[in-house]
Amino acid sequence: MRNIKLILEYDGTAYCGWQRQVNGLSIQEVLEEKSGVMTGEAVKVIGSGRTDAGVHAINQAANFKTASKIPTDGFLRGLNSLLPQDIAVKEVCEVPADFHARYSALEKVYLYHILNDRIRSPLHHLYTWFVPHDLDCAAMEKCLPVLQGEHDFTAFMASGSSVKSTTRIVSGLKLTRKDIIIEFEIRANGFLRHMVRNIVGTLVEVGQGRIRPEGFTDILQAGDRNMAGMTAPPEGLFLKEVIY
Repeated sequence: MRNIKLILEYDGTAYCGWQRQVNGLSIQEVLEEKSGVMTGEAVKVIGSGRTDAGVHAINQAANFKTASKIPTDGFLRGLNSLLPQDIAVKEVCEVPADFHARYSALEKVYLYHILNDRIRSPLHHLYTWFVPHDLDCAAMEKCLPVLQGEHDFTAFMASGSSVKSTTRIVSGLKLTRKDIIIEFEIRANGFLRHMVRNIVGTLVEVGQGRIRPEGFTDILQAGDRNMAGMTAPPEGLFLKEVIY
């Protein structure tokens, strides 16, 4: 069996998320169906992680195993001819048999986009969180060093998670403003459920003056989700890169 790795870009607006679900169409389901059309097999596509409904990907990684002799460039052309316009395969390569898109990943990088303007934008509403109130980016930036390094991120984890450990290592953080768009970037060895969206929601409350930057440390150390801010909507979240 060959092990095929894919790098994907997708607009998650029309999907219930990455993982197959009974209540809607998923990215995984579409990929498995189209890969099956090409190979004539029942294909199981493994993603690097389960992006939620409405979340987008710039470089999602996935892999599947097949007995097909279709060359990698054939998969690239063939899948892109079969996939809908909101999903594209950017790269295809053959990898060792033990490669696993999820378990082989060392780190992931996520981006979150905030539209900070007085007037909503029809061209941005599917890809940003519209926040019409003034945000103090300097205050928000003061919180970033608190997140750097190895911490228990329970305070930023959604309920209903069943992970064995809530400790993660954040190795990179950046907050930049480009005109009306505020971009938050975070790199870590793993992420808890809604972790990025909960961090962003809390940062926005800091930017609005509802939470002091000094209070960010208290929230992280307390491990209490109720102390943190709201969950930012999924539209602004992008999986930027998976590092192996």
